[in-house]
Order: sequence, then structure tokens, then C-alpha cells
Amino acid sequence: MQGLTLAPVSRFGTHRMPLHLIKLCVGCDSVADLEDWIKQKLKEKKRRGQKAEHIHTTRMIPKRAQELTGGGSLYWVIRGQIMCRERILDIRPTTGKDGIKRCQVVLDGKLKLVEPRPRSAFQGWRYLEEKDAPRDLSRAAPGAAKMPEAMRRELRELGLL
Repeated sequence: MQGLTLAPVSRFGTHRMPLHLIKLCVGCDSVADLEDWIKQKLKEKKRRGQKAEHIHTTRMIPKRAQELTGGGSLYWVIRGQIMCRERILDIRPTTGKDGIKRCQVVLDGKLKLVEPRPRSAFQGWRYLEEKDAPRDLSRAAPGAAKMPEAMRRELRELGLL
């Protein structure tokens, strides 16, 4: 990607904390809905002979794109809570058929549940520093990933998860 600068390099090599994005998942009521939508999109791409990549297209190109592709994830907000994340593989500037510049965030398509955290609505996406990111659910509450999502949500609202 042109115009990006590398992170500072120490004598021990490049060391930086990953940077993440947080985005509202519009149209999904659960992580299962998002998983189904991703599977459907990948299946359609395969059927058309296209590369099976999960791509989320957004209007703005992140200025800190290189930090995002160094281990960052996109954290999805579903029904007012950060619920899961997907690893960011690449950030690609693109121009639509309408001539409008956009950004393709290439994701790995594998959702990882995270410790649910309330998040109010916002437009577009926001950066999320590593220190502020919710922990993977498997680390925060072992066994909770096997619970139904509605149960996890209710336990979270009661302050038990």
C-alpha cells in the first residue's frame, strides 16, 4: 500500500502492539447470524469462481492500516455489545464502479468469541487499542463459549459473566 510508513524499528526488530477496528454489525442479531452471512458470501464467491475471501467494504481507508495488518482484528458489535472478532489480513484501497474510493478490509472469516462488552452505537468504524480490547472468551470465561448466546448475554447483563 503506498503512502504508509513503517513502525519504528529498534535494534531488536519491529515491536508494536496490534491495533484493531471496532464496527457495528448491522443486520445481524447474533454471532450465529454473522457466521451464516459469512458462509453464504464465501459460498457465492466460490460459485462465481472468485477468490473465497471475506471482505468488508467501508468508505474510509484507515490511516493506520499497517498497524491493523500486524495482528489486528475487527471487533463486531452485535445488538449493543462487542461479541466477537475476526483477524484482519489486509487493507486494500479500491474504487467502485461508481468512481467512489473505498476500502476493502480483508478478514480471515473465522469468528472468535470475546468477553461481551457494552458498546453504544456509532457510525463507521473506530480504532481499538490492544490494551482496551476485550479478551477472547476462551480466556476470560473458560467454557462460556459452549453456552447459548442468549444465556451468555443474560449472564453478562446480570454481571455474572
